[in-house]
Amino acid sequence: MICCEAMAAVNITSDILHRQIKEKGMLRFQRHYHVTDPFIKRLGLEAELQGHTGCVNCLEWNEKGDLLVSGSDDQHAIVWDPFHHKKLITMHTGHSANIFSVKFLPHSGDRILITGAADSKVHVHDLTVKETIHMFADHTNRVKRIATAPMWPNTFWSAAEDGIIRQYDLRESSKRSEVLIDLTEYCGQLVEAKCLAVNPQDNNYLAVGANGPFVRLYDIRMIHNHRKSLSPGTSAGVHTFCDREKPIPDGAVQYYVAGHLPVKLHDYNNRLRVLVATYVTFSPDGTELLVNMGGEQVYLFDLTFKQRPYTFLLPKKCHSSGEVQNGKTSTNGVSNGIHLQSSKFRLVEGKRSNSVQGELPPHLEKIKQQANDAFARQQWTQAIQLYSRGIQEISKNAMLYGNRAAAYMKRKWDGDHYDALRDCLKAILLNPAHLKAHFRLARCLFELKYVSEALECLDDFKGKFPEQAHSSACDALDKDIKAALFSKTSSSEDKKSGGAIRFRTIGRKDSISEDEAVLRERSYDYKHRYCGHCNTTTDIKEANFFGSKGQYIVSGSDDGSFFIWEKETSNLVRILQGDESIVNCLQPHPSYCFLATSGIDPVVRLWNPRPESEDLNGRVVEDMEGAAQANQRRMNADPLEVMLLNMGYHITGLSNGGPDGSDEDEGSEGQVQCRPS
Repeated sequence: MICCEAMAAVNITSDILHRQIKEKGMLRFQRHYHVTDPFIKRLGLEAELQGHTGCVNCLEWNEKGDLLVSGSDDQHAIVWDPFHHKKLITMHTGHSANIFSVKFLPHSGDRILITGAADSKVHVHDLTVKETIHMFADHTNRVKRIATAPMWPNTFWSAAEDGIIRQYDLRESSKRSEVLIDLTEYCGQLVEAKCLAVNPQDNNYLAVGANGPFVRLYDIRMIHNHRKSLSPGTSAGVHTFCDREKPIPDGAVQYYVAGHLPVKLHDYNNRLRVLVATYVTFSPDGTELLVNMGGEQVYLFDLTFKQRPYTFLLPKKCHSSGEVQNGKTSTNGVSNGIHLQSSKFRLVEGKRSNSVQGELPPHLEKIKQQANDAFARQQWTQAIQLYSRGIQEISKNAMLYGNRAAAYMKRKWDGDHYDALRDCLKAILLNPAHLKAHFRLARCLFELKYVSEALECLDDFKGKFPEQAHSSACDALDKDIKAALFSKTSSSEDKKSGGAIRFRTIGRKDSISEDEAVLRERSYDYKHRYCGHCNTTTDIKEANFFGSKGQYIVSGSDDGSFFIWEKETSNLVRILQGDESIVNCLQPHPSYCFLATSGIDPVVRLWNPRPESEDLNGRVVEDMEGAAQANQRRMNADPLEVMLLNMGYHITGLSNGGPDGSDEDEGSEGQVQCRPS
């Protein structure tokens, strides 16, 4: 039985007794045993809810978790009893196009339902009489998401592809909305808002995702105070924050971005690869922000311990003209707009720290050896996951970071070289004499197109390790760097323009404002990255926290599967086949190990831990690494190939797993070996 498996890992008898005696103990029990490893391993399909005639684009649980509502291309909303697999209410929403978002209005007794759709309209429904009681037609493009907040019981928000975030108050007699945020003021007329979410612990904070790699976190309260200060005598109605100079007050918004993505934009645009935030959500405790980045990976941002993008810290001579302040130079003398995080990372002479380089405990030494063996077999993902498990237990070991960086560099998935750069910097911080981390750092910079910085780093490496200065590996990298510098006579001038390349979209008609450029410059980097799925075909694909403490991350994928990762290690632990085409929606139950999913199929699927006697193999994807590799190739495939694949054609290498033939040896390493320590 499932309970027996859970008890094998930890004795729960005393917790069960406390749950029966104390109400607080019951809540703690529920949070601790909500989602556990044994439950994840037994997760399987419980039921399929049939009733829609089109793609099911959105799902939502009520607060108690005894109702589930779905919205579809058929313009109907269905309220389900998920535990008895029954339809309770079916109603046409009055929309004339696909429904993209459904939400129960808080404190309405699950009576009021809000829907947003591709007809650019937002409708409010009374489920008790199955009638549409309000219709809002203020948006001028598709409405993609609705957000609600318990602290604002009569208020909700919408995000639409007209670039506008609107706020609604059902108590207002005018029955109209107001513009809360106008992204076109900052990013031009082509910007599209795709998703939004309210922090569950502090409802004043609203996260917004749009096309492009940046995610924005707004303080609603500050925006409202700003509006009142601009027009103190204005009565309720439509407000547009018409102060063009400062539509959003200073300090009311913070940007987040995966540190390598801004410089990749030009390359992605040339390959018709679109970056767009398709879903944002907060962790249950409100301290983390999860983003499913269309065209890329899933990213987790820490809202408490924020960090600037990790990039190379130039030797002292390179930034002597500008003083380092607040994590970056005070001049534009740094090419590519690179942030200088802190002088503590500067490549200086140092001694190995015994406190961080001591012998690993026996069980971690075994894990490291298993990772090294996987590396030797060229099983890069397995090696990365094993190193990550070791790092989770002992976060101050330079060797583990250095070895994981080597595995990232060999695997070469999107974002791997940036993660390798981060690991190299951590290894050097822990052990300034880490030879391999120094050399790998130079190569990472080269692969990330920071060519001038790569040359500086390599020269610094040669000075610190003169015995390696003329190794074949150094000579080869030096040759590659100088060839790249020589071939970039025209673009190198652009690279010298500081943040312009890093934070501005190039070749687009929609120019960004100066305020937007400053906000992008102040962006914070991610904490964890989750790889394996593919998100290129639809712009409503979700990623969510799974568990009362957000222990796991789940995401849909273009291959018809959904993926489950451990949050802290970012290791992929399970893949399940959730749709015949694409899984878009994943909504975990608020208090049980129970998951609702939907996608292109006209059904809602319910998943929970299954009995040991039940065969799960029909839905379980056994070759997880092969599936992840196939998705990585799919993300980098020609758009025509992907279109044919979605039409049912078989494209070799994109529709199934297998060894990744794109990984090639980086050439002779000479005395500087790329293999792990």
